[in-house]
Amino acid sequence: MAERSPSSTGEPVMAWLARRVARQHQAAVEFDDPRLEYRRLFSEAWGTFLLVLVAAGAGVIGATAFGAQLTLATKALAPGVMVLAIIFFMGTISGAHLNPAVTLAFAVRRNFPWLRVPGYIVAQFAGAILASLVLQWMYGGIINGATLPTPQVGTWVAVSTELILTAGLVSVILGTASGARNIGPNAALAVGGYIGLVSVWAAPVTGASMNPARSFGPMLVAGDLSHYWIYVVGPLLGALAAVTFEWILRGRATRAGTEAARGLLADGDDAAL
Repeated sequence: MAERSPSSTGEPVMAWLARRVARQHQAAVEFDDPRLEYRRLFSEAWGTFLLVLVAAGAGVIGATAFGAQLTLATKALAPGVMVLAIIFFMGTISGAHLNPAVTLAFAVRRNFPWLRVPGYIVAQFAGAILASLVLQWMYGGIINGATLPTPQVGTWVAVSTELILTAGLVSVILGTASGARNIGPNAALAVGGYIGLVSVWAAPVTGASMNPARSFGPMLVAGDLSHYWIYVVGPLLGALAAVTFEWILRGRATRAGTEAARGLLADGDDAAL
């Protein structure tokens, strides 16, 4: 049932606003209730599923005869646009991490409780694996959606590429979250735009993963984990570098960053009303 405005009920505006804020605060408390952690975990699994479905799916379909018209730019920009959409529709629920490197960065930054880290990571990997299984079942050739380093670059160049890319990505995420902008258009545009832009040039080098879960799903289903360590070492070191940069730039963790990481809006944010 739609809520009536104060003008239609004769209720004073300030009393109506106070009542509405109280309801929003109660909803936030409920979302932070450990008994309702399943909502956040489902959000992370579902969001990561959609991300991998698009990111790996572009490679899978692009390798088929009927997908030959998919260009590099299309494949590179698709994950960025998907992340943009996911932040809009589920950022207020789980913080839209979608990435073990991001979850660990928030925890190291002290924006996110370590107790909840394992659940988030398991949910992210589960979503990635399920998406890969769906792609393999429907189209086959899941290896074409895996992130693999090109033979023209050395192993440590590939690791360094993933490290630098992830450091930039996590810097963008931490920077927008510190101002409670990880929920809404600012973070969605910044994070989605970053992923799309760096993928345009880095996708041919390493696949521009920046995400251990995104890389693990297709590799596991394809049965080839020989290069997976690159997509663990690079992103995790990059995430730690980004946390260090954030401390240099902003100092201690902010309350707004904590609320954004956990999926809550800041009290002073107009969007909380």
